[in-house]
This record gives sequence, C-alpha cells and structure tokens, in this order.
Amino acid sequence: MMKTLKTVSVLLLALTLAPGMRAQQTLTLEECREMAIQNSKELDQARTKVRMAGYDRKIARANYLPNISATGSYLYNNRELSLVSDAQSAMLTNMGTTAQAALDGAVAGIGQKIAGGMTDAMTQLQTAIMSNPQMAAEYMGSPMWQTVLKMFQQMDLSGMSAPDIQNTFNAVGKEIDDALHLDIHNIYVGAVSLQQPVFMGGKILFSNQAARLAEELARSRYDMEYADIVVGIDQAYWQIVSIAAKKRLAESYADLLHKLEKDVNLSVQEGVATQSDALQIKVKANEADMLLTKATNGLTLAKMLLCKEIGLPLDSRITLADETLEVVPLPQRAEDKDMEAIWRDRPETHSLELASQIYEKKALIARADMMPKVALTANYLVSNPNAFHGFSNSWNGGMFTAGVAVNIPLFHGTEALQKTKKARLEATLYRDQLDEAKNLISMQVAQSRQQYGEAGEKLAMATSNLDSAEENLRTATVGFEAGVIDANTVLAAQTAWLQAHSELIDAGIDLQMAASNLLKAQGYYQSEK
Repeated sequence: MMKTLKTVSVLLLALTLAPGMRAQQTLTLEECREMAIQNSKELDQARTKVRMAGYDRKIARANYLPNISATGSYLYNNRELSLVSDAQSAMLTNMGTTAQAALDGAVAGIGQKIAGGMTDAMTQLQTAIMSNPQMAAEYMGSPMWQTVLKMFQQMDLSGMSAPDIQNTFNAVGKEIDDALHLDIHNIYVGAVSLQQPVFMGGKILFSNQAARLAEELARSRYDMEYADIVVGIDQAYWQIVSIAAKKRLAESYADLLHKLEKDVNLSVQEGVATQSDALQIKVKANEADMLLTKATNGLTLAKMLLCKEIGLPLDSRITLADETLEVVPLPQRAEDKDMEAIWRDRPETHSLELASQIYEKKALIARADMMPKVALTANYLVSNPNAFHGFSNSWNGGMFTAGVAVNIPLFHGTEALQKTKKARLEATLYRDQLDEAKNLISMQVAQSRQQYGEAGEKLAMATSNLDSAEENLRTATVGFEAGVIDANTVLAAQTAWLQAHSELIDAGIDLQMAASNLLKAQGYYQSEK
C-alpha cells in the first residue's frame, strides 16, 4: 500500500512538471529517490528478471501436474488390406459355380435334389467334395469354408432351381469376399494421452526448490541495483545542495569585496590608502565574480544531471528542499547492526548464499538422472476405419489403455555423474566467494563507520573554525573602519572567512554522504518486498 501511494505521488509530481506547466517545484530527497527508482532502466531490467524468475518457478511447479495431450493423424494408402489370398478370394466369388461343377461331375442330377431341401443338398455337396481328394484338401479343411457351409445350412433354398442356387452361392461368396477386403485407403486416428509423474528421482522437487531460490536471487540482485540508485541520487542531491550553498557564499564574498573596494577607493581619494591597495582589492573582487559565475553554471549543470536521473526534462525548474538552508542538516544515523544481521541483509552476501544453494540443488537434479523414473500412463484411442467394428467407416467406440512406465538408466558414459560433480564444485566455488565477500563487507562496514566518525569530527572543527573566522572578520572590519587596520588585513580576514564557510559546507555534505554510505554498507537500503 505504501509503495502504491509513493508511486501515485511521483506520477502526480511528474504531471505537474509536464511541458507548459514547468513552474518552480520543490523536491525532497525522498521524492528524488522515488522518481529515480521509477525512471531507472537498470531497475526496470532487474524487475523484468524478477518476473521472469517468477514464471520459471511456475513452469517448474507445473511438472507436478499430469501431462494431457490430444493427437490426431491422417494416412492415405494406395492399396486395401486383404485377409484372404487371391486364390481364396476367387474361390469365394465363384463358390456357387465351383460347387455346381463339382456336383455335376460327382453326383448326376444333384442340382434338382438341392432344390428339395438345403440340408440334404449340403450333405450331398459335402459328400461330393469329399469324394474328390483335391477338393476335400482345398475346401473342407478351410475354416472359411466351414463358416460358409454353416451359413448355407441356415438358408432356405426350397423351390429354387440349380442356376438360382448357383447365383445365390456366388452372391453370398462375393459378399463374404468383400467383407474380407478392408478399405484402408483413408485412415483417421485420434488419441488422448495422460502421463502423471510418480517418481522422477527427486528431479521435480529439486527443480522447484532451485526455481524458488532463483526467484529470490533475482530479487536480491534487484536490491543491489536499488541500493546503488539510492546512493547515486543522494550524491547528486547533496552535490546540488553544496553548490547552491557555495553560490550563496560566493555572492556574500563578492558583496564583501565590492564593499571593501568602494571603501579602499575612498581611502585612496583621501590619501589614506595607495593605488596598489585598490588594484589588489579589485583583482580579488573580479575573482569573486568569476567564482560566482562558476558556481551558477555548476548549479545549473548539477540540476540537469539530477533531472536526467529522475526522469524530468533537462530544462525543468526545480528547487531542492535543502537547497535554501543556511546550514547543511545533520543526518539521522541508524542503529548499528551486528555483522550477522549485516551479512543477512546485504544483497551481495545474500546473492552468493542463494547461488551456492542453487548449485547444490543442481547437483541433486543431476544425480536424479541416474535414478529410476516411474510414471502412470493412460490413453484413449479411436480410429476410422474402426478396428473394433469390422473396419467400418465409423467413429463408434474406441480403446482405453492404462499402465505404468518405468525407466531405469543403465549406462551413458557417466554423463550424469560428471554433471553432479561439476555442480558440487560450483557450489563450493560460490561458498568460497561468500566467505571472501563477508570479509570484505566487514572491512567496508568498519571503514564506513570510521569515515562517518571522521566526518562528524571534521564538521565540529569546521564549525569552530567558522566561528573564529567570523569573529576575525568582524574585528578586522571594525579596525579598518576605525583606520587602525589596513586593507590587506581585512582582505586576509575575508579570505579566511570564505575558506571556513566552504569547509563547513564540505564537512556537512561529507557527513551526509558518509551516513548514506554507512546505511548502504549495513544493508538498510532494500526495496519493499
């Protein structure tokens, strides 16, 4: 919720600074940070990588679910499928003619008897065929012929003449022959398959764990970019504050010198001061004017740089909240953390820790390739022509199958073993880098704390020096106006005053940057999760 409110405020601020509405705007340090975070291309890329890692995690989680697919295919064949030979096909199509010829040669006049009753006719037909050894071997031993005989025994042929019976036999034989020739010119097959992993050697489990760690690693790298952006904006912000303060200091210094120049010129006219003194003051006044010009130009360039970082037009008229302050404000130092908390919060160490864990998971994933794999399978298959309905051209009915598939790897040149060893070595490498990073971070934190303490002492000394310089300038000015102190002494006092003010400004800025660097070193600059 807080992040959403900040984003809305940044957008509203950007709208107020749109072309045609670029009035003078005052920006705080926090607003500059938020605008820079929204505008940073590096952070956009880091955010994209976080989202990509999130999709990888979802992809890995999908491996727990069954894989269901539908497949369809079409096949054209230029020939049909025959379940009988050419000789058997000819026998079927000429069955009546063959039987009539056999009867005519073996039993005279049997054709008329067939018309009297199919049972007696078929009995005599079998007797006639059996009387011929060649026909007996070819016909009576055939399962197809036995089926035909049973079919004919069930037929009513009473009242039919021999030629009619012969034609009837031929027609039935032709029908049987057509049924034994399957039309497979156009074949359509459809299938729905299901595969459910049961045991993959732990590969799915470890892949999901690695994906979650990778997503966390992407967030940690985003925090690294985030911290760099914050510190960079802090530096640009306080640089503008420093230049603005020095610009005001240059204006005050120039005013002092121009006033001194007028006083010296009056003294020259009265014969109290020399022309050399006047020329010396004039040179210093010109230098002060040049210093003011440089400060003005530097302030403009520094603001253009900040506008670029926070996504505003370069010619935007902005004023920083701390720019007009007479004294650089003191930073609020956060509570010091112990090193364990710092290592946990620093994105660098967190990234290395995650990387080592990821490679440990990769070692387990590689080891899973050497283990058996078990999966449940189920399929439903339909075809046209339909194999379960006499190869008819229909989709009625299909076939369901279910089973268990087991894959046991035996030998593949020890590839999986070598991958496992490599992943373990990579995990060891990142653990070594993690130990080294912890040592470097410990040194960085100690150095940042020392720099913060030194910056505080420097600020205290600069404040004391400024008090002395102001008192010295006051005394010199009073003495010059009283005529007891010459112009060179006043000029030296003004120069000392300028240097003391400049050192105070630098000390205040150094303390702010030391505080920012210390916060980063202790892991305080983290994005909202």
